Amino acid sequence: MSPRPVLRRLALVSLPLLLALLTTIFLGLGFGVTGSGLRAIWEALLALDVSNVVQQTIVWRIRLPRVLLAAEVGATLSLGGLVFQALLRNPLAEPYILGISGGSAVGAISGILLGLPRFPGVSATAFAGSMATLALVLMLSSGRQILKKDTLLLAGVMVNAFCSAMILFLISLTQDSRLHNIIFWLMGDLSLSDMGQVQLLALLLAPCFILVFLLSHAMNLLLMGKETAMVLGVNIKAVTLTLLVATSFMISATVAQCGLLGFVGLVIPHLLRLMLGPDHRILVPACILGGATYMVGCDLLARIVPRHGELPVGVITAMIGAPLFIFLLRRSGK
Repeated sequence: MSPRPVLRRLALVSLPLLLALLTTIFLGLGFGVTGSGLRAIWEALLALDVSNVVQQTIVWRIRLPRVLLAAEVGATLSLGGLVFQALLRNPLAEPYILGISGGSAVGAISGILLGLPRFPGVSATAFAGSMATLALVLMLSSGRQILKKDTLLLAGVMVNAFCSAMILFLISLTQDSRLHNIIFWLMGDLSLSDMGQVQLLALLLAPCFILVFLLSHAMNLLLMGKETAMVLGVNIKAVTLTLLVATSFMISATVAQCGLLGFVGLVIPHLLRLMLGPDHRILVPACILGGATYMVGCDLLARIVPRHGELPVGVITAMIGAPLFIFLLRRSGK
């Protein structure tokens, strides 16, 4: 496909998804535990009623950072799932397939037990744990077999099983109020977001998003098989390692901020692939926008479904993602 039709199709796909994302963000700003409503939010956003200090604080200091963080998290997990599915040529692959989430959880729990602040203390230990896990997986799968999907999958499964055992071990040692914080973090938590967090994460994610998009054509060629991709000029090892490291970095940075969120990287890429086809030049921006929309919507449900308080957003993503993925599998005939 020549560049012009690709750009035209990219615009046709991206504009509706962008509109859906903006609509979901506006709804996310309008509803929550404290109520408010769309009219009040519109007045707060346009500064039509500056005398309502409480409403201004709710919108600009509480809900806006949370909604933006949810969008960043959803975009990252969805894009990460797309990349892993392409690299491993497995539609069931997701960002946690290499055990990165398990390593991040071990690091975060260690930070909580050490009494470190949520940010940057716990976030730093979670990020360190996830990157250590990636290094271990790459070491276990190194050598001439590094590019074989079975080797990476098996290494990830082994490391993830070890991290799961470490998580249970650390939880068993906890007997005070920190146990609640650990469990809540493991279920996914966006409630403690702030604009500094959002801006830092955006600076970390933007280069990774651009890099993945620049390698989207190479991902198309990888799906055709190793030999075909090599004949067409793709450096298999360089592209694979670059995508692995960049994707693992952005996922670990995201997990360090908000905990474990499952099924986003599994469901959204699979759904968009069924709707839009296999071209990663289209799927990469579609997954960014679609994943962001999905996560903002899940976070909105996590805030408005309970009559009192709110649910961890990871509970909502699992409750929606698991049956939806079963439906997609049946629909695709796999």
